[in-house]
Amino acid sequence: MGQLLLGVDVGTYSSKGVLVEPNGNILNSHVVEHKMDVPQPGWAEQDADEIWWKDVIQICRVLVDGFSIKSEDIAGVAFSAIGPTLVVLDDQDKPLRPGILYGVDTRATEEIDILNRKIGEDTVFEFSKMAFTSQSIGPKILWVKRNEPKIWKKVKHLTTASSYLVLRATGEKVIDRHTASHYMPLIDMQKLEWSNRFSEDLVDLRMLPRLGWSDHQAGVITSKAAEETGLKIGTPVAVGTVDALSEAISVGAVSPGDLMIMYGSTTFFILVTENPIPDPRVWTTGGAFKGQYNLAAGMSTTGSITRWFRDEFTRDIPTDQGYGHLFSAAENIEPGAGGLIVLPYFSGERTPINDPNARGIIAGLTLSHTREHVFRAMLEGVAYGIRHNIETFQNMGAPIIRILAVGGGTKSTIWPRIVSSVCKVKQIIPELTIGASYGDAFLAGLSSGILQRSDLSSWVKVGKEIVPDTKQMNFYELYFQQYRKLYENTREIIHGLHSP
Repeated sequence: MGQLLLGVDVGTYSSKGVLVEPNGNILNSHVVEHKMDVPQPGWAEQDADEIWWKDVIQICRVLVDGFSIKSEDIAGVAFSAIGPTLVVLDDQDKPLRPGILYGVDTRATEEIDILNRKIGEDTVFEFSKMAFTSQSIGPKILWVKRNEPKIWKKVKHLTTASSYLVLRATGEKVIDRHTASHYMPLIDMQKLEWSNRFSEDLVDLRMLPRLGWSDHQAGVITSKAAEETGLKIGTPVAVGTVDALSEAISVGAVSPGDLMIMYGSTTFFILVTENPIPDPRVWTTGGAFKGQYNLAAGMSTTGSITRWFRDEFTRDIPTDQGYGHLFSAAENIEPGAGGLIVLPYFSGERTPINDPNARGIIAGLTLSHTREHVFRAMLEGVAYGIRHNIETFQNMGAPIIRILAVGGGTKSTIWPRIVSSVCKVKQIIPELTIGASYGDAFLAGLSSGILQRSDLSSWVKVGKEIVPDTKQMNFYELYFQQYRKLYENTREIIHGLHSP
């Protein structure tokens, strides 16, 4: 029997796969970059076959064939992907349109209003343990029904990105309960089971995947998937989950009181709890494992605005050196970036303001500012948004015992250091911060029986502890208050710019 574990994560701008030994040692990894389509402002889409599954095939082929690994050496596979997303399938399980992405896609704002009026905001919150936001899938289902009726007539099944990968690999339609929590108002959050209470005007529940837990086995690699990927027929495949939850697992954020901060294209938060703690500002979801819940939160554009800035304003520097220049230069800019504050709402904002019509602002510009000042201000603006989310958890009475940081934004410590000083918290960066694919490999081990949950402690080791700079803390306190006022005082102006 094989002993190697394969984890594959499909993210917003790239996909990554890792081959891991049962002791957590990484043998090989491979990354494939891709794009996110923005057909018009507020939309975010990706092709399920040409991006997601194509990336999986390439990663599997490289990790197996490219490194002379025998397919029978792989004991289990798990996938994670951006989510929650909406993928609509025909009667042959073929996607009928590009997948509609998570909360960064804000097209269903009108449908949120329609469902709130029909069901009642209080009723929605009581049943779903959270309010409708751009992260919710129910309004996006209604958007497709209202705006693409010809496509909707052909829809037979609904799924999400990670579940679509499982479907291609195993032929099984299954979704983890964490991701399914966002398919509100179709799931009873107390029971964590599908419910027909509000489904009549949305979907027949038989169109939805069956529910599972992320560490359970979904099925096994089919002959067709084996032919495409090079994996062995019959290899166990986990139910898997969204990328953020796999990121949390990858850094050991699996116990009540653990808060994961994922520094990715978006900044995502997962706080593990024993019981649901509903609050309309954040999301209450099922946890990774049976018997757990999560408080989840997410900003819409964080790492993605640094990518935008690099692409648009460092064209005089080779692309592969752009980030290095910007992060290095930001070290030499004093806190406050010479009097700049950035609202990082470049594609609306998710938690805690839940405003799809919010937009980015760079305030305080003078002729003396450089691009490096603006970049530093962007890092600080994201840090203020992170503090806003952490304070929201604290105000809810949700206990935070330790904070674990992960994601591309931790590769340079300047960003976590800014965040710790702004938020007045300590962050732990594990020795390995390879990301969601590492958490996927662990889920592959659990679902195949190779690992036990207690083995995670040997996989995750502390690398760095980032502590606040006491001098900067007081300085940033003033700027954070101005950050909050900047949104409040410009909200109506920004909303007015969106009026027809």
